[in-house]
Amino acid sequence: MQEILNAIYDSTRRAALAIVWDGGEHCVCELMERLDVSQSRMSRHMKVLREAGLVIDRQDAQWVRYRQNPNIPAEIAAVISAVLLAENSLKQEMA
Repeated sequence: MQEILNAIYDSTRRAALAIVWDGGEHCVCELMERLDVSQSRMSRHMKVLREAGLVIDRQDAQWVRYRQNPNIPAEIAAVISAVLLAENSLKQEMA
């Protein structure tokens, strides 16, 4: 659990996780553009999420594509969903 909490502590990783949590597959180039971060920084963040077991990846030509790990236990998926929902709600309140 500690590794998962450490992985979602960073705001860039939470933002990337929110994107891939939609059930689709997203390439690093899309994540970089949407989050306005460099390729090396995005790759480091995604490595942390992958090592925590939250996302899986696959190579597609020169890009790596990420998606939600379908084997995440339901309890962990619920925690992640709750964190992402709470963060989104806070952002809307502050706007």
